Amino acid sequence: MDVSIREARPDEYAAAGELAAQAYLAAGLLVLGPEDPYLVSLRDAAARAAQAELLVAVDAENEALLGTVTFAAHKPFAEISGPHEAEFRMLAVDPGARGRGIGEALVRDCAERALRLGRRGLALSLDAANLTAARLYHRMGFVRDPGRDWSPVPGLTLRAYTLDLTAPASVPSE
Repeated sequence: MDVSIREARPDEYAAAGELAAQAYLAAGLLVLGPEDPYLVSLRDAAARAAQAELLVAVDAENEALLGTVTFAAHKPFAEISGPHEAEFRMLAVDPGARGRGIGEALVRDCAERALRLGRRGLALSLDAANLTAARLYHRMGFVRDPGRDWSPVPGLTLRAYTLDLTAPASVPSE
C-alpha cells in the first residue's frame, strides 16, 4: 500500500480536523448535518493532539492527507476502554480515498500502538448507522460489547466494540 501512518504535525491539525468533519458529513453520520454540534469536536484536531495521539494516513508519494484517527490510552479521549486497553475515536477517511485500505491501516496502527504500551485490548464506540465501519471492525476481529454501550447525548446510543490483542492473529498483517 502506498500509504504511511504517522502522528500529525501541528501544521496538519486544521486539515485533519476538516477531513474528519467532511468524512462524517459525506457518510451521513451527523444527525443534524452541517448544523450538528459534533462538527466542532471533529474539527478540533489540535485538542485531540494535545490530549491523545492524532494520527494521519498520508499518501507516501505526495504526503496528501487521506485519513485520520485519534488514538487514546487514557482519559479524556479514552471513554470506554478499561485499564488494560487503549481506544480509538474519530476514524475518518477522505471520501475520495475510500476502498484503498486506509481505515484498516489506521486501525492496525492503533492496535500496534496499544500492544507497544502493553495493552491487552482495543476498544471503540460506533454509531449503529455506520454499517461500513461495523463491517470493517468485524472483519478485523472486533466483537460487540453491549455492556459498554453508552449515550453521549440524548437520542444517540453508541455501540461498543473490543478487540482482544492477546488472541492469535488479532491484528491482521498487511
